[in-house]
Amino acid sequence: MAGRFVISEDGRGGFRFALIANNGQTLAIGEGFPSKVACVNGIETVRRNAPEATIDDQSEQSG
Repeated sequence: MAGRFVISEDGRGGFRFALIANNGQTLAIGEGFPSKVACVNGIETVRRNAPEATIDDQSEQSG
C-alpha cells in the first residue's frame, strides 16, 4: 500500500493530516497539530510505528 499523506489547514490555525489510499479512500485522519512542522512530525511517527502495529479491539461487541 503506497497511498499518500495529505496535509490541510483545520480552519482554526492548525493542521491535520489524512492517509489516503490509492483508490481515494480516507484510511486515517490525524489529530490537530499547532504547526505544519508538528503535523509532519506526526506523519513521521505513524510511518515509523505502524508497519507492524497489532489490532487491540477494546469494543464491547464481538463479530
